[in-house]
Amino acid sequence: VEKMTDLVAVWEVALSDGVHKIEFEHGTTSGKRVVYVDGKEQIRKEWMFKLVGKETFTVGATKTKAAINIDAVSGFAYEYTLDIDGKSLKKYMENRSKTTNTWILSLDGTVCRVVLEKDTMDVWCNGKKLETAGEFVEDGTETHFTVGDHDCCIKAVSSGKRKEGIIHTLIVDDREIPEAVE
Repeated sequence: VEKMTDLVAVWEVALSDGVHKIEFEHGTTSGKRVVYVDGKEQIRKEWMFKLVGKETFTVGATKTKAAINIDAVSGFAYEYTLDIDGKSLKKYMENRSKTTNTWILSLDGTVCRVVLEKDTMDVWCNGKKLETAGEFVEDGTETHFTVGDHDCCIKAVSSGKRKEGIIHTLIVDDREIPEAVE
């Protein structure tokens, strides 16, 4: 494997199916552009006459749209920005924290990253969308699923405050799991 000599940017993007690493090589003399997602080459362009522009690709099992923007700052300096789903990475992640909940826990010696997509109520664990069963209970809803041979449940209860909305709690084997901050 050749050494990444023109590596100019690395980003980590937390999606429902996992945290993905995006690496970008830009040869400012040859115009070479290479995009890697999780260490796998997605795009390779050896000779580009134009040094500025955009490379678009998808990330993860959900095929989320991504784009790297290459802008000239001054002289031979370039700035690289990553857009996810049409938003800057920062805006995307801020919005994502409103639309998803993430929990990290250890089960049977394996680290599990459980993600709830609040709009669809889809539940992901370590990159796989899980089969779930939802039910209405007295104070809200419960979404049941299993990880290995562990019974899991995400309880959704109204906070009683309009600004806070619904509070989601993950319970595994009758133990409450604190939410992770990514």
